[in-house]
Amino acid sequence: MYVVNVCVALRRRDQWLLIVRHPDLGHAGGTLAVPGGKVEAAAGPSDSDDVLEATARRETAEEVGVDLTGVPLHYAESTFFVSDTGNPVVNVLFAAHLPENAAPHPAAPAEVSEVLWRTQPEVEATAGCPPWTVQNIRRAAAALGPAQPL
Repeated sequence: MYVVNVCVALRRRDQWLLIVRHPDLGHAGGTLAVPGGKVEAAAGPSDSDDVLEATARRETAEEVGVDLTGVPLHYAESTFFVSDTGNPVVNVLFAAHLPENAAPHPAAPAEVSEVLWRTQPEVEATAGCPPWTVQNIRRAAAALGPAQPL
């Protein structure tokens, strides 16, 4: 059985919102990532038409306390990998512009240790940043187009 994971790369102007995954998490604990999580079997009837987008919005609210209701989500990519715990995973990445009034914070301390803002070059230059996080930001940047000026 596959796990379906959905992530959202959020950009405000030229800065990307990253999380530091809690070190105790089974997969990629302590690493830089974008918010995201698994599609839940009991997503609810209202989510059945857009289960991937609903998961992206739910996980963003749960992990960083940001409501993405009404914010357009742009498909960026889908990939396959096997997690650190041996589970086969289909990962779907969306990209979105983060509203100026949103105030991201570690809303789920058991999952998110910290939130950070980084430009794409800073993400690419961060020692120890997982290659999949760098790829997520590159693909999200391509999906959103040029950064908005200040």
